[in-house]
Amino acid sequence: MNTQELYKEKSNEELLKLYKETGSLEIKQEIVMRYVYLVKSIALQMRDIYMSFVQVDDIINEGVIAIMSAIDKFDVDKNVKFETYISKRIKGMIIDLARKQDWVPRSTRKSTRDIEDAVTTLYNKLGYYPSVQEVTKYLDISAEKYHNTMRKAALFNILSLDMVLAEAQGNEIGVKMSVQQETHEQPEERFLKRELTEVLAEGIRELKENEQLVISLYYIEELNMRQIADVLSVSEPRVSQIHANAIKKLRKHMEKFNEERERKDVSGIL
Repeated sequence: MNTQELYKEKSNEELLKLYKETGSLEIKQEIVMRYVYLVKSIALQMRDIYMSFVQVDDIINEGVIAIMSAIDKFDVDKNVKFETYISKRIKGMIIDLARKQDWVPRSTRKSTRDIEDAVTTLYNKLGYYPSVQEVTKYLDISAEKYHNTMRKAALFNILSLDMVLAEAQGNEIGVKMSVQQETHEQPEERFLKRELTEVLAEGIRELKENEQLVISLYYIEELNMRQIADVLSVSEPRVSQIHANAIKKLRKHMEKFNEERERKDVSGIL
């Protein structure tokens, strides 16, 4: 039996441990090949946020590089699945690329405002939050355009909060809700990360109960808007509105934290 066949008989976990022991390039290549499917899957899932400035193949190539780096940094002794670890790193890499680009077209921003205005108008008229069908009929748009717009709006809100958090961290440490960079942190970095986590948790506790639930289902349970609507027994537009309101509040909460920290820094210098 040759070396390649021997590796193929081993599980992913066994290969990771063997690589940590030997540092073999062949083992590393085998591990990377086993997880290329994950890179492709995430690249396709998140293509809406990068298609305007980069191609899918480029994202896949960057994702493969991210896996190679993650293999070296991954701690096999921690109770974390490697799939979860690299998924966050790949998503983080895409978010970092998108943060550097003004990836949301004006047409999407306008469409989002139109939908929000339509939901408010219909709610005031009907006395309940309208369904997708009622919103699309009111705006005379297709269901496909509605869903595409709301998906992009959700991503925009995520990135907006991510940028505020990144600013608070000096663009060095990852974001708890969207991208968690695994680094060899200095003591001051660990302190700042804990502080930001506490501030963010405080902001979440100040949200309304339904907003907290939507945030939990979306970011922790990783349900989509339609699934959350089913869980809460409300319309999808209502879930999107709750999510948007929650993110806006969290963004303001973090911006206030940034401003207070800057004032303290200035007073400390003076």
